[in-house]
Amino acid sequence: MKTKRLEEGEAEAEDGNLKRQKVVGRQPSSPSPSPPQLAFDNALLPLASYADDDEEEEDERRGSSNGVAENNGGRLDRDSIEQDEEDDEKGPSQGRRGRMVEVRKDCPYLDTVNRQVLDFDFEKFCSVSLSNLNVYACLVCGKYFQGRGQKSHAYTHSLEAGHHVYINLQTEKVYCLPDGYEINDPSLDDIRHVLNPRFSREQVEHLDRNRQWSRALDGSDYLPGMVGLNNIQETDFVNVTIQSLMRVTPLRNFFLIPENYKHSTDVLVHRFGELTRKIWHARNFKGQVSPHEFLQAVMKASGKRFRIGAQSDPVEFMSWLLDKLHKELRTSKKGSSIIHQCFQGELEVVKEIHGRAIAERKDNGDVQNNGGNGGTEGNNVVSETSRMPFVMLGLDLPPPPLFKDVMEKNIIPQVPLFNILKKFDGESVTEVVRPRIARMRYRVTRLPQYLILHVRRFTKNNFFVEKNPTLVNFPVKNLELKDYIPLPTPKENEKLGSKYDLIANIVHDGKPGEGCYRVFVQRKSEELWYEMQDLHVSETLPQMVALSEAYMQIYEQQ
Repeated sequence: MKTKRLEEGEAEAEDGNLKRQKVVGRQPSSPSPSPPQLAFDNALLPLASYADDDEEEEDERRGSSNGVAENNGGRLDRDSIEQDEEDDEKGPSQGRRGRMVEVRKDCPYLDTVNRQVLDFDFEKFCSVSLSNLNVYACLVCGKYFQGRGQKSHAYTHSLEAGHHVYINLQTEKVYCLPDGYEINDPSLDDIRHVLNPRFSREQVEHLDRNRQWSRALDGSDYLPGMVGLNNIQETDFVNVTIQSLMRVTPLRNFFLIPENYKHSTDVLVHRFGELTRKIWHARNFKGQVSPHEFLQAVMKASGKRFRIGAQSDPVEFMSWLLDKLHKELRTSKKGSSIIHQCFQGELEVVKEIHGRAIAERKDNGDVQNNGGNGGTEGNNVVSETSRMPFVMLGLDLPPPPLFKDVMEKNIIPQVPLFNILKKFDGESVTEVVRPRIARMRYRVTRLPQYLILHVRRFTKNNFFVEKNPTLVNFPVKNLELKDYIPLPTPKENEKLGSKYDLIANIVHDGKPGEGCYRVFVQRKSEELWYEMQDLHVSETLPQMVALSEAYMQIYEQQ
């Protein structure tokens, strides 16, 4: 009996030891019940008590075991950046490592938001690390910082400066740091609209009927679409080009809705769309826009052919920009785009090559059978006829008088626009030297919806650039082309639109190679004219438009 009781006691003791071992083994993985852990670690909580040191050390050990790297030499932890990006891509209820992200409507720091310092026109780069990954804007001081994790620059800035409200520049979500919760408050919608302006199709259709002024935060009034552009450094040639293109209604309407060009991956296309939406946005915090991001995209796409700090020709920039946008917007190699729908016309070109030029071509083996192009040969003259598309027409000015008497000293030569348009009547001959001496005749066979005219004022020789000061007399309204140049006969049930109205006129002031550019543009809602030079926007009379030295003009077909 005693031995049986001893055996039963030993068995019970062994069972008890096993149970205790199981309980001890479960303790690290299943601690005592505690409040649910939120999706953020509040860095301010340990400051309230000095009895949490052991818990902090345990958290640090757990963090190091999870593979969280230390912040070496001020460099941002890559894992925390990627995790922040994953958190922002998830919905509002999911967060880091699958835990819940708290969303609050009442944040005690919303009154610290300072809209006066917010400027979203510049590139989205962290002010510390100069990275464009996962960048947040501090809504208190306006600076950009990377990430929102505990080792990020935004988190550090929130502790050092006491600035707690941040917006993700890509997802437009607003967070409170260092607490880490998301803020869902409708009072922040105006900031989101300034960061990424939005237009509905109905708003776009009624844009030209709007006569209402908008008010900036500083109390100044501005007209949407008539805002000044900041001249960063000798970038007035870009500003006048952009302001002119903003008057082309189909082009503007196309770029106001990002869905129209979402198929394009080109940065320049999207930067141009952003700039268009900012210029026409009626809820801006300030009455001007800085095209900084667009200029950076232009510098990169053009290989620094057009860059900040170097004056360039707006005609060259317009040609390059329209060609680049067309190539990036078309869906196939021979496809059309909104650029060609607006600006492309067609010319018939007759090229006559005479005696010596023909001999040179035969010596070089350049003579080919031009029967397909309508080429004819006779009397030692080769005539080639071809058709080519155009986006811009160049007009040649008559040379200014070389000698002036005392009475004509202050008289500026003038020429009517119709005289220099005769270049395209199909009969006037234009002598060209390059690539070989030839006589050219041009005739317009198809008119575009928007006609761009370029007056060639500058001539370059081996020594310097000369500017022709001749004034061109042109009508502001009702330019009737069919009275001066022969136009193709329209097809059946088709109306030939040959009447044009001026909508933009770019002017050059000053000496060649120096000087500056300004532009006269029309506001359609009231048919008023405005003079724009960088940040300066002022109303002017239509008569003043015609008195300027026109360099490039855009006409709209009636």
